Amino acid sequence: MSLLTELPMATHKPALQLQHPSVPKPSIKVRGEIDQAWLRNLCLEAGADDVGFVEIGRPNLENDLPDILNAFPHTKTLISFVVRMNREPIRSPARSVANLEFHHTGDQVNDIARTIVKRLEIQEIRALNPAMGFPMEMDHFPGKIWVVSHKTVAVAAGLGQMGIHRNVIHPKFGNFILLGTVLIDAEVTDTSIPIDYNPCLECKLCVAACPVGAIAPDGHFNFSACYTHNYREFMGGFSDWVGNIADSGSAKQYRQKVTDAESSSMWQSLSFGANYKAAYCMAVCPAGEDVIQPFTTNRKEFVGDVVKPLQHKKEILYVIPGSDAETYAEKRYPHKPIKHVGNSLRPRSIQGFLDGLPLVFQRKKSAGVEATYHFTFTGQETEEATVIIKNQTLQISKGHHGEANFRLTADSQTWLAFLAKERHLLWALLTRKIRIKGSLKFLKPFALCFPS
Repeated sequence: MSLLTELPMATHKPALQLQHPSVPKPSIKVRGEIDQAWLRNLCLEAGADDVGFVEIGRPNLENDLPDILNAFPHTKTLISFVVRMNREPIRSPARSVANLEFHHTGDQVNDIARTIVKRLEIQEIRALNPAMGFPMEMDHFPGKIWVVSHKTVAVAAGLGQMGIHRNVIHPKFGNFILLGTVLIDAEVTDTSIPIDYNPCLECKLCVAACPVGAIAPDGHFNFSACYTHNYREFMGGFSDWVGNIADSGSAKQYRQKVTDAESSSMWQSLSFGANYKAAYCMAVCPAGEDVIQPFTTNRKEFVGDVVKPLQHKKEILYVIPGSDAETYAEKRYPHKPIKHVGNSLRPRSIQGFLDGLPLVFQRKKSAGVEATYHFTFTGQETEEATVIIKNQTLQISKGHHGEANFRLTADSQTWLAFLAKERHLLWALLTRKIRIKGSLKFLKPFALCFPS
């Protein structure tokens, strides 16, 4: 069966500009469904190790839908594919080796996605390949900068499930994979469904290996801890480093803030691609048919070979002062030096502030806090919100609900400038740009839950 059915040209005269001899004769192409087996084989021949297909109407793609259609309005199906990484480089305490594997496999993913698009274009099937990682839509930072959530699509395409460490675990290859997605303007004869089990063993080795406690045994994930340390040389961490340069009056002052090794590491990231500081959660994961045997044969030996070298590695841990990560690192890894850095997740809008609160919320610092906060923002952005901290959980809702223990009314731009440390709270209170009502005893606990 042909992939494409070509209909005769329309009988009306073509537009004048189409009569030029350099313009091919137009024809109308009616595209039917693409044969799934043919498309799968195309992707595997391009270099993918596994592949699945998801229709654009799948409910779990709902949050990504506006960004997908903005990038490629013709999307009807998403191709999700995985490329295996070599395991031992990722496990090495020499993180230069691990990052080399990340970068080269990432380049491979982008090359494969581009090859798929090229081959589909030859068949006159429109397709688009978002980047595996970077470049992304950085004008949206610190908001959503990616075009498509590769993990969400991969799970929907039956290529694995999310483990406790928030990485997709492929049933065969484990979490030693990188993900790619291609958007196509065609339907496929047979789409994929998620696998009916989770390969995650819940062994908690990722919990044990994370140097900043980003993964809790109960599955809670501290985004801020992971982002601040592991992504130190990406995005916000880079901005914080630039701030150190700007705030230094001399080379001597700069070297008091940033060591020569850190400056060289930043140069390396700028020259060869930003490097992860840890990614230990991936390194120690034993799940997956191809990966699990050494763990099940001798767990103690596996921990000694894979987990312990990463735990014993002496390295700087980047943490926000007063954060859960700082407390965890000081207690769990006293041999790893701690360096205080700023919170680089600075919101650019009030909605960004509210959306970002769960990302920077410090659960353990909230122990014993039980309070309701009403926020009212005026001026350029108007918004009302309720924030409830109770039982070490955070609830955020639009509007004012319940009886507030503390009320804050602020000019929106002043509040954002205060969060960015460009305005002092005392100035804002004196000028009544920020007004508070309620006992100040509720203000300090709020600040402790969201350290900067």
